[in-house]
Amino acid sequence: MYAVIKSGGLQYKVSVGQKLEVNRLHVEEGAQVRFDEVLLISDAERLMVGAPFVENAAVLATAVKQTRGPKLIVFRYKPKKRFRHKRGHRQELTALTIDDILADGKSLITGEEPRPRVVAPEEGVGTDPVASAPLGEEETEADTEKRPALLHAEQAESSESNTEE
Repeated sequence: MYAVIKSGGLQYKVSVGQKLEVNRLHVEEGAQVRFDEVLLISDAERLMVGAPFVENAAVLATAVKQTRGPKLIVFRYKPKKRFRHKRGHRQELTALTIDDILADGKSLITGEEPRPRVVAPEEGVGTDPVASAPLGEEETEADTEKRPALLHAEQAESSESNTEE
């Protein structure tokens, strides 16, 4: 099973599990990329050719890393004119791993709809012990120890009220 996709003005023949380098995509490492410009899909039973793209088809890939291609030397030279111009170029690339090929909204591998990737949140980031506590419970000293900025603000307010009296 394979598909032909279009990315960055180029066409790539891809299959599930394949590693691929395409022109730089503005995505973070580990993010899932969806290519909707699928030109052709082929599996054991059928061949779907788009005009220009296959309807309701997509290819899912995971961005592995952002990298750069090999250095190319561009050398221009005009004989007998003392003209020499040397320039280098390195193409910005995104390394991808092909996860799945979808046709009519269903995976050609499993026959089911694809599940969105869920990234587990890191511990301690964006969690507030008071916000997660049920309503009606009072804040304990342990909760205020976890939140020194709030404790500091409360102490500052109490010291201001004491100085006003």
